[in-house]
Amino acid sequence: MTYFIRLAAVIGLAIALFVTPDASFADGYGKQKVVYHINYVGGENDKAYRGAMRNIQNHINAVGVENMDIKVVLHGNGVSMLKSAKSDDTLQTVIGGLKSQNVKFNVCNNTLVGRKIDYSNDLYDVWEDDIVPSGVAELSKLQQEGYTYIKP
Repeated sequence: MTYFIRLAAVIGLAIALFVTPDASFADGYGKQKVVYHINYVGGENDKAYRGAMRNIQNHINAVGVENMDIKVVLHGNGVSMLKSAKSDDTLQTVIGGLKSQNVKFNVCNNTLVGRKIDYSNDLYDVWEDDIVPSGVAELSKLQQEGYTYIKP
Protein backbone atom coordinates (compact mmCIF):
# COMPACT_ATOMS: atom_id res chain seq x y z
CA MET A 1 0.00 0.00 0.00
CA THR A 2 2.82 2.43 0.85
CA TYR A 3 4.33 1.77 -2.60
CA PHE A 4 1.11 2.93 -4.28
CA ILE A 5 0.91 6.05 -2.13
CA ARG A 6 4.50 6.96 -3.05
CA LEU A 7 3.83 6.18 -6.71
CA ALA A 8 0.72 8.38 -6.65
CA ALA A 9 2.71 11.18 -5.02
CA VAL A 10 5.45 10.93 -7.66
CA ILE A 11 2.90 10.89 -10.49
CA GLY A 12 1.10 13.88 -8.93
CA LEU A 13 4.36 15.79 -8.65
CA ALA A 14 5.26 14.97 -12.27
CA ILE A 15 1.87 16.16 -13.49
CA ALA A 16 2.17 19.35 -11.43
CA LEU A 17 5.61 20.07 -12.91
CA PHE A 18 4.45 19.66 -16.49
CA VAL A 19 0.95 21.11 -16.30
CA THR A 20 1.06 23.85 -13.68
CA PRO A 21 2.55 27.15 -14.81
CA ASP A 22 5.70 27.86 -12.84
CA ALA A 23 7.56 31.18 -12.67
CA SER A 24 10.87 29.32 -12.76
CA PHE A 25 9.98 27.99 -16.21
CA ALA A 26 9.88 31.52 -17.61
CA ASP A 27 13.09 32.40 -15.78
CA GLY A 28 14.90 29.68 -17.74
CA TYR A 29 14.73 31.79 -20.88
CA GLY A 30 16.32 34.92 -19.44
CA LYS A 31 15.90 38.41 -20.87
CA GLN A 32 14.97 38.66 -24.54
CA LYS A 33 14.94 41.53 -27.03
CA VAL A 34 12.79 40.73 -30.05
CA VAL A 35 11.55 42.56 -33.11
CA TYR A 36 8.49 41.21 -34.91
CA HIS A 37 8.27 42.20 -38.59
CA ILE A 38 4.83 42.70 -40.15
CA ASN A 39 4.67 43.81 -43.78
CA TYR A 40 2.00 41.53 -45.22
CA VAL A 41 -1.74 41.56 -45.86
CA GLY A 42 -3.90 40.28 -43.02
CA GLY A 43 -6.18 38.25 -45.26
CA GLU A 44 -9.77 37.28 -44.57
CA ASN A 45 -10.89 38.62 -41.18
CA ASP A 46 -7.30 39.79 -40.61
CA LYS A 47 -6.39 36.18 -39.81
CA ALA A 48 -2.65 36.69 -40.39
CA TYR A 49 -2.56 39.75 -38.14
CA ARG A 50 -4.48 37.96 -35.39
CA GLY A 51 -2.09 35.03 -35.68
CA ALA A 52 0.93 37.31 -35.38
CA MET A 53 -0.51 39.00 -32.30
CA ARG A 54 -1.24 35.57 -30.79
CA ASN A 55 2.41 34.58 -31.42
CA ILE A 56 3.57 37.66 -29.54
CA GLN A 57 1.26 36.96 -26.61
CA ASN A 58 2.39 33.31 -26.51
CA HIS A 59 6.00 34.52 -26.49
CA ILE A 60 5.28 36.80 -23.53
CA ASN A 61 3.44 34.03 -21.71
CA ALA A 62 6.37 31.64 -22.13
CA VAL A 63 9.18 34.01 -21.21
CA GLY A 64 7.42 36.39 -18.83
CA VAL A 65 6.60 40.03 -19.43
CA GLU A 66 9.39 41.08 -17.07
CA ASN A 67 11.91 39.33 -19.35
CA MET A 68 10.69 40.79 -22.64
CA ASP A 69 11.55 43.83 -24.73
CA ILE A 70 9.34 43.51 -27.82
CA LYS A 71 9.01 45.85 -30.76
CA VAL A 72 6.66 45.32 -33.69
CA VAL A 73 7.74 47.04 -36.91
CA LEU A 74 4.96 47.60 -39.42
CA HIS A 75 5.55 48.83 -42.96
CA GLY A 76 4.01 48.36 -46.37
CA ASN A 77 0.89 46.18 -46.18
CA GLY A 78 1.52 45.57 -42.47
CA VAL A 79 0.31 49.07 -41.63
CA SER A 80 -3.13 47.83 -42.67
CA MET A 81 -3.32 45.97 -39.36
CA LEU A 82 -3.65 49.29 -37.54
CA LYS A 83 -6.04 50.52 -40.22
CA SER A 84 -8.28 47.48 -39.65
CA ALA A 85 -8.03 47.89 -35.89
CA LYS A 86 -9.56 51.36 -36.22
CA SER A 87 -12.97 49.67 -36.73
CA ASP A 88 -12.37 46.23 -35.17
CA ASP A 89 -12.96 46.07 -31.41
CA THR A 90 -11.37 42.64 -31.07
CA LEU A 91 -8.16 43.69 -32.81
CA GLN A 92 -8.12 46.86 -30.68
CA THR A 93 -8.36 44.75 -27.53
CA VAL A 94 -5.53 42.47 -28.63
CA ILE A 95 -3.24 45.36 -29.61
CA GLY A 96 -4.14 47.28 -26.45
CA GLY A 97 -3.40 44.20 -24.36
CA LEU A 98 0.04 43.85 -25.93
CA LYS A 99 0.75 47.55 -25.45
CA SER A 100 -0.18 47.20 -21.77
CA GLN A 101 2.61 44.59 -21.58
CA ASN A 102 5.11 47.14 -22.96
CA VAL A 103 5.06 45.91 -26.56
CA LYS A 104 6.03 48.87 -28.74
CA PHE A 105 4.51 49.25 -32.21
CA ASN A 106 6.64 51.18 -34.73
CA VAL A 107 5.09 52.43 -37.97
CA CYS A 108 7.07 53.27 -41.10
CA ASN A 109 6.86 56.91 -42.16
CA ASN A 110 7.78 56.01 -45.76
CA THR A 111 4.63 53.88 -45.92
CA LEU A 112 2.50 56.63 -44.41
CA VAL A 113 3.76 59.21 -46.90
CA GLY A 114 3.70 56.88 -49.91
CA ARG A 115 0.14 55.71 -49.21
CA LYS A 116 -1.11 59.08 -47.97
CA ILE A 117 -2.09 57.70 -44.57
CA ASP A 118 -2.77 60.12 -41.73
CA TYR A 119 -1.69 58.14 -38.67
CA SER A 120 -3.75 60.23 -36.25
CA ASN A 121 -7.01 59.72 -38.20
CA ASP A 122 -6.55 56.51 -40.21
CA LEU A 123 -4.75 54.21 -37.76
CA TYR A 124 -5.61 52.80 -34.35
CA ASP A 125 -3.71 54.20 -31.35
CA VAL A 126 -0.66 55.54 -33.21
CA TRP A 127 1.21 58.55 -31.86
CA GLU A 128 4.04 60.65 -33.22
CA ASP A 129 6.66 58.79 -31.18
CA ASP A 130 5.48 55.49 -32.75
CA ILE A 131 6.59 56.66 -36.21
CA VAL A 132 10.02 55.61 -37.49
CA PRO A 133 11.58 57.06 -40.64
CA SER A 134 11.88 53.69 -42.42
CA GLY A 135 10.55 50.29 -41.42
CA VAL A 136 13.38 48.34 -43.04
CA ALA A 137 16.04 50.66 -41.63
CA GLU A 138 14.46 50.25 -38.17
CA LEU A 139 14.60 46.45 -38.52
CA SER A 140 18.29 46.62 -39.35
CA LYS A 141 19.02 49.05 -36.52
CA LEU A 142 17.23 46.88 -33.96
CA GLN A 143 19.08 43.76 -35.14
CA GLN A 144 22.38 45.65 -34.76
CA GLU A 145 21.26 46.45 -31.20
CA GLY A 146 20.83 42.75 -30.46
CA TYR A 147 17.11 42.25 -31.11
CA THR A 148 16.17 38.83 -32.45
CA TYR A 149 14.26 39.04 -35.74
CA ILE A 150 10.95 37.17 -36.00
CA LYS A 151 8.53 37.24 -38.92
CA PRO A 152 5.34 35.49 -37.83
